Amino acid sequence: MFAYRAAALFLVGLALLLPNLAQSQEQLSLEQAIRIGLQNNYDIRIAGRQEAISENNVTLGNAGFLPNVDGRASRTFSENNSRQEFQTGPDRVRDGASSNNMSYGVNLNWVIFDGLGMFINLERLKALEKSGELLTKQTIENTLADITASYFEVARQSSKIKAIQDAIAISEARVEIAQAQYEVGVSAKVEILRAQVDYNADRSELLLQEEALQNAKINLNQLLGRNPDLDFVVTDSIMVDPTVNYSVAANSLNAANPLLQRLQLERQLAHLDIRSVRASRFPTVSVLSAYNFSRSEAEPLNEFQARFNQNRGYNYGLSLNVPIFNGFNINRQAQNARINLETANLELQREENRLQADLARAYSQYTNRLQLLELEESNLKLAQENAEIALERYRLGILTAIELREAQRNELVASNRLIDIQYQAKAAEIELKRLSSTLLQETQM
Repeated sequence: MFAYRAAALFLVGLALLLPNLAQSQEQLSLEQAIRIGLQNNYDIRIAGRQEAISENNVTLGNAGFLPNVDGRASRTFSENNSRQEFQTGPDRVRDGASSNNMSYGVNLNWVIFDGLGMFINLERLKALEKSGELLTKQTIENTLADITASYFEVARQSSKIKAIQDAIAISEARVEIAQAQYEVGVSAKVEILRAQVDYNADRSELLLQEEALQNAKINLNQLLGRNPDLDFVVTDSIMVDPTVNYSVAANSLNAANPLLQRLQLERQLAHLDIRSVRASRFPTVSVLSAYNFSRSEAEPLNEFQARFNQNRGYNYGLSLNVPIFNGFNINRQAQNARINLETANLELQREENRLQADLARAYSQYTNRLQLLELEESNLKLAQENAEIALERYRLGILTAIELREAQRNELVASNRLIDIQYQAKAAEIELKRLSSTLLQETQM
């Protein structure tokens, strides 16, 4: 009964596969795509370098705990011509008087008390290190979500090609039937032409769909940090997880979302800024020490000038710096620090509100698409059965070409609608897991 359709579908599929047989295509699973992306994605690699910088900055020296030690050395040579005239006595003229001076020393400056500012700086550096880690985690989760969505976008476009191939199979069978009926004299040539026009229209639609598939592959290759022209075939189909729970996702969002955690760190940094301003009101105590050596050799210009001079020694002591008045700048800095803290609180509340709204929208789409999936799966079965019956009735001459074309298009529309709903449900699932920071956990399991 369905011999025409099966034969036509085989021929169309074989024609589409022949160009690909000349070159082997990579079989790419979702797990492989994620592994490649985590290794090669440029955003992840850049975030990793930034995290390394924030990690390197967490040192006692950068916080101000350690002393500063400077060494200096100099060596100078000079040659002078001198002429001296006196009230009594002869004039003195000296040509080519040379001198040789050398000096070196070591200076130490160690701040031992700055109002606990160095401890505050160390806390700030640790908070910035943690913020760098969270930024890397956020980048990985966002990239992982993009890779997963792009992977299933390739799967969606591939599925749509298969749906168009089914439609082409019907169109090709219709052309053969119209040709056979024309040859036996039961149909006009216009039916062959009309069938050929519809067949060409379906082939044109297939070419456009192949372009959409190629663009989807390019996008995925870009996320994976690969050559955009690299061809592959996805092996995982779109399977929606129906077990995502809204309450669990909401709780995980508040507890584990890296963006919210980074904003909480920004609030902590604002608190540290307030403490740092308070610390600047205290005096600063430093330990000072130095060792110096100097030596000079010169041809004297008169009897009062030494020919050789050398000094060496060291000194040490304490330095106290007490802030008394600096134009009310400390008060200004304290006010700005409190404003920054209020801003950090508002930014945290704003992002909490936005992410909760994003979660609610994603879950609404997720539950709606799960319900639509059952309906559209049933609709597709009906449309496929109707198209098969229509093709057989057309072969028997009891159905018009327009009615067959309508049944054919209904099947294609139903198939594409189901594919789109599957993808939308999967995209909503991915977004829910990204917001709740469970997508990365599932990848690591």
